[in-house]
Amino acid sequence: MSEKRIIVTGASSGIGEAVARQAVARGWRVLAVARREERLEALAADIGCEVLAADLTDEGDIARLAEAAVAFRPTSLVQVAGGAKGAAPLAETTIEDWRWMFESNVIAAKRVIDAVLPLLRASTRATEDAPGGYAEIMVVTSIAATVAYSGGSGYNAAKSAEKQLVDVLRLELHGEPIRVMEVAPGMVWTEEFSLVRFEGDKEKADAVYKDVQDPLSADDVAQVMTDILALPGHVSIDETIIKPVAQTHPWMVHRGPLVAKG
Repeated sequence: MSEKRIIVTGASSGIGEAVARQAVARGWRVLAVARREERLEALAADIGCEVLAADLTDEGDIARLAEAAVAFRPTSLVQVAGGAKGAAPLAETTIEDWRWMFESNVIAAKRVIDAVLPLLRASTRATEDAPGGYAEIMVVTSIAATVAYSGGSGYNAAKSAEKQLVDVLRLELHGEPIRVMEVAPGMVWTEEFSLVRFEGDKEKADAVYKDVQDPLSADDVAQVMTDILALPGHVSIDETIIKPVAQTHPWMVHRGPLVAKG
C-alpha cells in the first residue's frame, strides 16, 4: 500500500481537528485546512502536520488550496468543514443563514472536490516511484441529511444537498479506483458547533446536550472515520451513521441516566 496522504478540511476544531490528530497518530501525512491560521499553527506544532489557512467559500483561497494540493500529492480527501446557523421555524429563518449553510456545506464541498479530484485520480496510477492503488473521498454530512426535524429546515436542506452530491459523485466515479464515503453523525458535542448555530449564545448551545448521557465526542467520530480509512482500499463503507445510544432518532433523545428496564 502506498503512503496515505490526507487533506482534512475544517481541521481547526471539532471533528476535523480530531481526524487530523488521529490520522497523524496512525502514521499518515496530513494537510490540515481551515480558516483560522493561529489554530492551525498550534495544531502543526503539536502533531507535526502540514497546514493551510483557507476559507473554502472564497475562490482565491480555493485556488491556493489547489496549488498546495499539487505539492502535497493527496491520496485522500476528508471533507469535514460545514455547519449550521439558526434553529427557528422555517418562516422565521433568514435567507442569509440559508445562504451561509449552502455555501459552507454544499458549494464548499463542490469547490474542494473540483480542486482535489484530479490529484486523487493521479495518485491511483502506477509510476516508477509508486505502485498506485486506491484513493478515497470521505464527506461528513449529518443525520439531518435524511431526517427532518422542527427548527432544522435550512440545515436539513443543506445537508440533504450535500448527501446528494456525495451519492452522485459515487455513481460518476464508477469504474475508477476511488471509494466515495459518507459519514453522518448524530448528536456530537464539540466546542463550537452549537455556539455557531446559536450565534454565540452559550445557554442555548449547552441546552442541546443538557442531561444527555454520553453524547458523542469529536474523538468518537474521528475514530470511526480513521478506522474506515484504514481498511483496504477496495473496501468501501458507502454510508456510516453514528449516534450516541441516548439518541434513538434524530429528534428522539433521552435525557437523564440510561437505565435497563426489567
